[in-house]
Amino acid sequence: MRAPNLVVMGVAGCGKSSVGLALAEALGAVWLEGDAFHPPANIARMSAGIPLDDDDRAGWLAALADRLAAGRARGERMVLGCSALKRRYRDRLRLGDPDLVFVHLAGSRALIGERMAARPGHFMPPSLLDSQFAALEPPRGDEPHFTASVTAAPEAIRDAVLGWLAAGMPAGAAVLSPPATDAAPLPTDGRASAPAATPAR
Repeated sequence: MRAPNLVVMGVAGCGKSSVGLALAEALGAVWLEGDAFHPPANIARMSAGIPLDDDDRAGWLAALADRLAAGRARGERMVLGCSALKRRYRDRLRLGDPDLVFVHLAGSRALIGERMAARPGHFMPPSLLDSQFAALEPPRGDEPHFTASVTAAPEAIRDAVLGWLAAGMPAGAAVLSPPATDAAPLPTDGRASAPAATPAR
């Protein structure tokens, strides 16, 4: 069975591009960088340290959904990197492809803040991270998804996601657990947690 199209999601600085590119290469898929679909006004707001609201994101999400729909109509395999922070944002993307599967990269505010501070040249300033965490609604049980800790290497996340997909996406959210040194718990919704680099069954 053909793998579904994926959305690698999470707050800024969680590693969406690194993981998404690794997955796209492994799947022979087109990589779609969600930030490239933002209109200039959104980029200007974020660069100025102004959080986007739902109205700001509406056109961006519509453009992403349109791109997913166009690719789906062509039979294109796609991996999209998109924050997709709220359930309604993910629902909007699903209008373009109802079979989307989300890969949520989860981690602590402190760790991701450190990564953002060390990331040069990106328009998203670290000061906006708090607003992203405040908006975040992690995927729940009725949304096909895989949750991975940002402390895992991109290659480990890639391999775990590929294994989960190959197994037919077993019921319940798969979780790639963080090492014991990461104090931030992952949102498991009471589902089984798997050891690092092993998808939940």
